Amino acid sequence: MTDQAAKRIAELIAPLRVPPATKVRLPGRYEPGYTARMASKRDGAELLQRGVSLLTEYQARLAAQDRHGLLVVLQGPDAAGKDGTIRHVMSGVNPQGVHVHSFKVPSAEELDHDYMWRFAQRLPGRGEIAIFNRSHYEEVLVVRVHPEHLEHEKLPAEAKSGNVWKRRYRAINGWEHHLSDNGFRIVKLFLNLSKEEQRKRLLQRIDRPEKNWKFSAADLRERQSWDAYQTAYSDMLSNTSTSWAPWYVIPADHKWFARLAAAAVIANALIEINPQFPTVDRPARHALLRAKAELEARG
Repeated sequence: MTDQAAKRIAELIAPLRVPPATKVRLPGRYEPGYTARMASKRDGAELLQRGVSLLTEYQARLAAQDRHGLLVVLQGPDAAGKDGTIRHVMSGVNPQGVHVHSFKVPSAEELDHDYMWRFAQRLPGRGEIAIFNRSHYEEVLVVRVHPEHLEHEKLPAEAKSGNVWKRRYRAINGWEHHLSDNGFRIVKLFLNLSKEEQRKRLLQRIDRPEKNWKFSAADLRERQSWDAYQTAYSDMLSNTSTSWAPWYVIPADHKWFARLAAAAVIANALIEINPQFPTVDRPARHALLRAKAELEARG
């Protein structure tokens, strides 16, 4: 990994990072169609392949060192490309060291615990990468847009009074700070899709038989709340992008660029962790040499 390559990755993702304490109003300066002056998919294909290769190398080092873990959080509207991003970006890594968790409607058991409990159960161990396809941020997104969900969470009255969302932002920031302090890096990616591009992708799910299974009438119902979600996304980015767990707004109208940008952000996090293969001490090295001699002598 050359310094020049690391610099290029850092420069690519810098405009996508939400600085802490920034007031965000989407789309604002975060344009869904942004491609960093790359004209086409071909322009980004080589860079994406390099990014995937870097992830493969650094994941092996992360697992071997066994000191840090990496949590990748993916949020975005329906049809933003979360599944495809995971599939393409993580295509070269060892599946034993990467765990993907998709969070749906909470179960009865999960509702009997605090709202963060089910996410804590799926955190990565040291040496591992965990990907949350939707995450604890659903608690300030879906639940905010549809506040009736608060009733299902069996909360006492005082927990539903006042500014619930401000308290949840504070709790999430504190939880992520705790994880960061204990060696777990958090990469947060918001796939920023335009309303028009979402419409086109939903139509594709109807028009193309091989994509029919992806279409859900619930997607259309949620689309009716587009403006409410944009407000919720904006407030989420404004209140929970921190120095220890910043948000990156990934332009998602062009799938090829979204995948490139996501790979770059994840690769940059691993470069900054800089995990190393462990080295053995002198006695262990001598033991290895004796084992080698024995294996070579026996043929």
